[in-house]
Amino acid sequence: MALRVVDEVEGLPHPASRRLCSLLDELASLTADALGGVDDESSEADLVDQIAVLERLRAAVAAVQAATVVRFARARVERQLALDVHPRDVGRGIAEEIGLACRLSPTAAARRLSSARAWWFDLPQTYAALSSGAVSEQTAEAVVTETRHLDGATRRAADARLHAADLTAKGVRDAAALARRYAYEADREAYVARGRHERKHRRVGLRPAPDTMSVLSGYLPVEQGVACLAALRRHTDGVVATGDERTRGQIMADTLVERLTGQATATDVPVEVQIVMPAELPTDPHSSRTATIAGAGPLPGPLAHAVVDASGGVKRWRIVHATLAGHVVGLEARRRRFTGPLGDLIAVRDQTCREPFCGAPVRHLDHVTRYADGGETTLANGRGVCARHNLVREQPGWTATVVHDGLGEQPHTVRTTTPTGHHYTGRAPDPP
Repeated sequence: MALRVVDEVEGLPHPASRRLCSLLDELASLTADALGGVDDESSEADLVDQIAVLERLRAAVAAVQAATVVRFARARVERQLALDVHPRDVGRGIAEEIGLACRLSPTAAARRLSSARAWWFDLPQTYAALSSGAVSEQTAEAVVTETRHLDGATRRAADARLHAADLTAKGVRDAAALARRYAYEADREAYVARGRHERKHRRVGLRPAPDTMSVLSGYLPVEQGVACLAALRRHTDGVVATGDERTRGQIMADTLVERLTGQATATDVPVEVQIVMPAELPTDPHSSRTATIAGAGPLPGPLAHAVVDASGGVKRWRIVHATLAGHVVGLEARRRRFTGPLGDLIAVRDQTCREPFCGAPVRHLDHVTRYADGGETTLANGRGVCARHNLVREQPGWTATVVHDGLGEQPHTVRTTTPTGHHYTGRAPDPP
């Protein structure tokens, strides 16, 4: 991925932008000095003082950024209203642009936007403490989370109580507990209603973890979560009593997989997991090359073989054609699907949403040049995106252009241009 980078301070049009860039350069020089051990005369006490000041600086930077985020959001909404944008689309695209600028997923950027608005409009005391560096960004975000069900006036009253209780002297956990208490006391009915409403958002998710592992999580009502864990523990107690040599954690994990999938053992995965391998890897289990599990990340060659060999489920090999540089350009069709081999190929090539910094699962196959604008349904003009980025593309000012078609030495590359004229380039993942 590549961003529009300004090499010269003079290239930034606004004085505030140039000043911030100069501050960044100054911090970069301090970093070089610190790494080089230039200031060897600093005592341990001096270094601790510097750490403390830098922590306050992190908080102050977060506060300034929050104010800038609010200003950008207000300016964008005002412009959309002036353009008579449909009411349901007013505000759409703001979080996505913030995410690109901050190198965050749109979901994380939306949370940052929500926190910025809450500090600015409803939590002035917390925002003032953040601005001065008296509380950390994590503490200020905890206050936002625990008071999110309150209306503006009630939220400001709770914020005043937190200030009077000296929020600056508390850690993140204690600050969150105190904010939760004051929020409940401020509006008990709303607190209970929030709990009931939140149950509508129950869901299951999967995210990659280090060392070829993954984290399967369930966001459940508390009584359901407790019941699930209790059931796994009861079953584990019985299995341990039979002399099973696995650890309790391993038994619980295996039982979860077996009960969810209905298979006899956890390793008998009957569904297709797309493992993309280099050409020589299937025949050479000792190759140093890595495979890739679509949507999850790299997998060392020996482990890829172990996954396939150990499974008692159905195994299906599919041949992926690539350029000399290894970039995916073709797929041998072994089955019929509604999307067809071309859709399968794009999903294999892109793995996750192709917008920079997003990383969400692919939910839509998008025409880079819109079909309505004459864009062809081809591998070069296709990319995988999440639902959110597919929708935001339809907002005024968003365009996408193919930079490299991926059929030669360069990977498939698309440049996105936002309504502010900033360019962000996203390329297909490197082949295994």
